[in-house]
Parts: sequence; structure tokens; C-alpha cells
Amino acid sequence: QVQLVESGGGSVQPGGSLRLSCAISGLTFGTYAMYWVRQAPGKGLEWVALINSGTGTTVYEDSVMGRFTISLDKPRNTLYLQMGSLMPEDTAMYYCAADQRYRQRWDDLKDFFHRGQGTQVTVSS
Repeated sequence: QVQLVESGGGSVQPGGSLRLSCAISGLTFGTYAMYWVRQAPGKGLEWVALINSGTGTTVYEDSVMGRFTISLDKPRNTLYLQMGSLMPEDTAMYYCAADQRYRQRWDDLKDFFHRGQGTQVTVSS
């Protein structure tokens, strides 16, 4: 059984940094893309970044390019999202997810094969 458990969220001032973690169990790397997505209150699901678990190739949504870094530590079975230069518009629930499809648009969290429960990030002064 695949489990994804996020942690590391919290409250931070604009310009600050946070590192999100996603503990992964039961998943065989190589054929999956690992994702970070987010959803703000009253808004739709927004794809943030993905990493190919086989090649390590990364892709980012334009608004986070240069500020966020996605990485995958396979020996530790952990996915990370290092976030810097945070802005109030980054406030959202952040989810990690896994799927064998490589897409940059997802309408619903339930569309992913596997997904976590989320961790809240609040950016406010």
C-alpha cells in the first residue's frame, strides 16, 4: 500500500523560506512522476513542480521557477520542496502526489494515483 505523508508546513513572513517533506512508502520508483501541487482556499488545484523519479528531470510552474526546488532522496524515500522568496500568493495547502502520467495540469487531487493529506503553508506579515 502506497502512503505519502507531508510535513514541514507552517507560517512564514514574505521573503522567507520553508522546506516541505513527503515521506513515501510502498512505491517503486522509476516509472512514477512525483509532484507537488497546491490549493488555496476557494481556488482550483495548481500544479507546482514535478520530478521524474527515474531520470531526476524536474519541471516547474512559471510562478515558482527560480524560487522553489523539488528533489527526491531515494535512499530515504523522501520528496522535498525547498521554497524560497515566499510570497502571500504562495499561501495554500501543499500536497505531494505520485502518478505514472506526466502532466502539467491537474483538475482534481483525486485524479492522482497516489496523494498525501497535505501540509498548510501560510505566508503573511
